[in-house]
Order: sequence, then structure tokens, then C-alpha cells
Amino acid sequence: MTTETARTEPAQVQELDRVTIRFAGDSGDGMQLTGNQFTRTAAVFGNDISTLPDFPAEIRAPAGSLPGVSGFQLSFSSGDIHTPGDQPDVLVAMNPAALKTNLGDLPPGGALIVNSDAFSQQNLNKAAYASNPLTDGSLKQYNVFEIPISTLNARALEDLEMTSKQVDLTKNFFALGIMFWLYERSMEPTLRWIDGKFGARPVIAEANRRALKAGYAFGETTEIFHTTYRVAAAHLSPGTYRNITGNEATALGFVTAARLAGRDLFYGSYPITPASDILHQLSGYKNFGVKTFQAEDEISAIGAAIGASYGGAMGLTASSGPGIALKTEALGLAVMVELPLVVVDVQRAGPSTGMPTKTEQADLLQVMFGRNSDSPVPIVAPATPAECFDYAVEAWRIALKYVTPVVYLSDAFLATGAEPWRVPDVADLPAIAVENYTDAATFHPYDRDPETLARPWAVPGTPGLEHRIGGLEKQDITGNVSYDPDNHHRMQALRAQKVAGIANDIPPLQALGPERGDLLVLGWGSTYGAIRSAVERLQAEGWSVAHAHLRHLNPFPLNTGEILARYRQVLIPEVNLGQLLMLIRARYLIDAKGLNRVRGKPFRISEIHESAVEILSSKRGTGR
Repeated sequence: MTTETARTEPAQVQELDRVTIRFAGDSGDGMQLTGNQFTRTAAVFGNDISTLPDFPAEIRAPAGSLPGVSGFQLSFSSGDIHTPGDQPDVLVAMNPAALKTNLGDLPPGGALIVNSDAFSQQNLNKAAYASNPLTDGSLKQYNVFEIPISTLNARALEDLEMTSKQVDLTKNFFALGIMFWLYERSMEPTLRWIDGKFGARPVIAEANRRALKAGYAFGETTEIFHTTYRVAAAHLSPGTYRNITGNEATALGFVTAARLAGRDLFYGSYPITPASDILHQLSGYKNFGVKTFQAEDEISAIGAAIGASYGGAMGLTASSGPGIALKTEALGLAVMVELPLVVVDVQRAGPSTGMPTKTEQADLLQVMFGRNSDSPVPIVAPATPAECFDYAVEAWRIALKYVTPVVYLSDAFLATGAEPWRVPDVADLPAIAVENYTDAATFHPYDRDPETLARPWAVPGTPGLEHRIGGLEKQDITGNVSYDPDNHHRMQALRAQKVAGIANDIPPLQALGPERGDLLVLGWGSTYGAIRSAVERLQAEGWSVAHAHLRHLNPFPLNTGEILARYRQVLIPEVNLGQLLMLIRARYLIDAKGLNRVRGKPFRISEIHESAVEILSSKRGTGR
């Protein structure tokens, strides 16, 4: 296929409701940057967006190898969307390894744009190709566009004083320019970003500008593309929007909570994928009273956060599953002394190191029960990247009001995925401020509020308010160390009762769909988008199906059992082997069915749709 012929007629324009693009290449090819820039541009245009970055787990995988492939999938639409799409409509593959690892997801007839320069024999060998797929006929079911991206990009930069390696690093912007032209996106947001990012390095800035413009110009002038595509802006609710990832929303939510509470926020953490970006984000908010501490290990991080809470600040720490395992003893201390503390678990695939850059939601039982003795903690779990803001605030509302540690469950899919976020009006945010106890004449460390069962939060060392703060069991009311068996039973029951009572203070579970029906699809966390999309498809097909999603996992909303009882069957999709399923079956004694996948990837809409249809079509279902 020739790439040099100039266009003689303008390309036709095709209107589309939704497009899903996947950029894939070597970990050094800038695929995350490319995807993020296209996402930002689509957001500025006004599309609804959902993204799925896919990072290689190997830090320095050999260039061109299968383990080193990095991908970024984004879906942009003129309507409301909930997932980054099951399959890409367009796959941009920068080398053979990227093609091999991603081609299976491209449906027949899908567009395949490849950097033909990268298909050397050496790179084909690294990807374990016996023959060149560009010439052996194996790609005939796809709409293939072979473009010598590296060569064309180098030609555009040939008069700049740069090494060949530096030139090659800009080829992702050439590919991005092609995609901007193909989908009628403006280059201006990315050109401004280049100026801001590389302004201190004029040659690098000029190279990236040229690469982007050269790719766009190639799209305009070549004859290999006969059609451009237009996706109109989405009709979003009025307001100010920004594109945001789950980790960014989480950090902003915690800063907002601290401002609402009128307290300093202390964040102690040890770097771990995929939670590290929260530290990076929070470290930029020192002017808002945020103090960040990169500890030497996970235990030190939570210990410092507990110390901050003792001192009247909002103690916060975060990790992923392996780090949460190390924090559990200290979290038990926070349960014992009943301090407001928030522990973030950005879940990833395990066990142990597992697949550090891949998503999973298999820490539910760990944070629910993974401490010695009976030591319950409230658990909240956002369902979308934008919701991460709301539930960061909610976690602190509960922690402060009930004087208790709270676990906030995110995961890699939410943390790195992005979507439009409507910036809230400050007047709409909840009032969460509480006062430290200061009356020495009436102070008793475990004299509880009759409504919330919260004990007084007094700063140790305040004159007249001194009290014991260690991890030994406390005497009810006085807070003295106690080994009395009846007192221990009472204190254990009170701590459990306090957490259970939070159910009176959280929204009821809602079912989207018929009030009663044949099937309820129940989910939690990042399965939201795939479940909602699958249920909407099922409803359009005439099935009696509803969707309910839990954001509060301990305690469950008060009406959870009532909602479950309204449907003949319950399906629970989870990216684990059935953890919520076990809790629901044990608590409500219903024969719920599980749909469980632990591949390091989020659910596809089609998987949930197929499982639901199978249940509905069985003898247990009633059909349409």
C-alpha cells in the first residue's frame, strides 16, 4: 500500500456515536502519553470519555519484547458511556510485539494502523513471529494501513540537532497527529501542552511540534484514508468539567475533606504501584495544609498517620494489597484506640507481588477481616474514577463522625482510568467538621456519644485530658488498661455496634431497573461500568433485569436484604473468585450466582451480558 501519493479529493466524513481506539507499542514508545493527549483533546471537545491504560509489569523489559508492550485504550462518545469499550475499533500498533499482544481484541473489519518500519526481522523474532504478518496474508480480515511512521517522522525532523534515538522518541506524536486528523480533533491543546512541558528545551519542543504536525499533514495529504470520522460532543449536565483519573480524584477528595473539616491532612505512604500517584498528587498541595511523608516502609507510614491522628490532624495512608498486609497490626491499634484514620487500598492483582500493574478487586476479605481478633472497620468503595472524589470525602465524614479508622477501596482500573468529572459546588459538599474534646471537668476517654457510640477525640497531652493510648484493652468509660473478661466482651461488642450503626447514616441501596424482576446484577467497585452497560443492553432486549451497586461494603445499606429479595435470581460479577458473593450468601441466605474473572483486566460488557442471558434462559428464569 503506497503512502506517498497526495490526496486529490477531500476525504468523506462519517458521523459516529462512539469510537474506541487502542494505542500499543513498546514501553518506551510513549503510548500512555499519546493516549492521554488524545483523551485531553476529546475532553476539551466535550465528548464523554472512558480510558483504560495498560502498563507493562516489567520495569525494563527488553525493547520490542512481548512483556514490554504498553497500551492505552480510550473510548469517546457523543452520548453517556460507562466503560472504555470491549474491543477497539482502531488499533495503532507501533511494533510487532504490540500487534501480537493486542490483535486478538480487534474485531474483523477493524482498522489496523501499523508502523511498518518496525517490522524488521529482528523485531519479528522478538515477538515470536514465524513470518511477517504484513505480507503473509494473516491480516486480511482487517482494514490495514501500513505507514512508515519512523521514516516519515525522521524526515520531518532531519534538520534538528538531535540523535537518531531522540528523533525516534517523537514518533508517537506523529501517530497522534494522524489520529487527530482522522477523527477531526484539534492539535492546539497538545501543542500548548508541548510548550509547557518542553519550554526549557527548545529543540525537544520543536521536534514534538513538528512530529505532531507532520502526522496531521500526512493524514491530510495521503490517499490511503478515504474517510474521516466525526464524533459530536456529548450532552453533559451543565457545569464545569475536567478530565480526571481515579487517583487524581482521590487526592482532591482528601484535600477537600481536610478543608471541610478545618484540619491539616497528613499523608504517610511508601511507594507502591498503583497507589503512588496519590502521594505525587498530594505533595503538590502544601499550601492547603497537606503534609506528605514518604516513609521507609509500610509500617512506618501507617504508624506516622496514626501519630498524626493522635495529634488532632487527619491521618491518612495508602498502599496496595501487599502493603495493606504489612499495615494490619497498626490498623488494629487504630481500631483499639478508636481514632479517625483513613487507609486507602488501591487493589492490584496478587497474591504477593502478583501482577503489579494489572487490576483486581480481591482485597475485600482482607480489609474486612484481615486483622487479629474482632476488629471491624467501615469500608467504602467508589465505582468510577469521578466517584473517587466523593468517597474520599465520605470516608473522612465517617472517620471523623464515628471516631474510627475507615478503609477506602479503589483499584488499578479506577486509579489510572479517566473520565469527565463535574467540579462540585462547595455549597453542595457535606459538613464534616468535628471538634476535639476540651472540657477537662467532664472528660472520660471512652464515654461514648449515645447516638454514634463515638468516644471523645482528645489530643494527648492537653492539660487535664491525659489518657492512655496504647494497644492494650481499655476499661469502658475510664480508658484504663483492663484485663477484666466482661469488660473485654463489652468493648468488643461496642466497637462492632458502632460500625454496624453506620448503616443508619448511609444512603439506601438503589436498583436501576424494574422494582421487581427476574434478575438483579449486584456489583461493587470498578465493575460498575460494565455491569450498567450490560444491564442497559439486557433491558433494551426486553429482559426483566436491574442493577444495584454497593458503595458501602461495611456495613451494607440497611435495605440490602430487601432489594435482594425482590428478584428471582442474583448475579454478582467480581474481579476475584467470589468474595462479595460469599458475604452476601452468608448474610442474606440467598443462592446468588457468581461471575468471577481474575485475568488482571476489567470485565467486558459482553461477558456479563452472556452470563445474565444464560441465567435468564435457564429453567430458573422466567424469560422475557
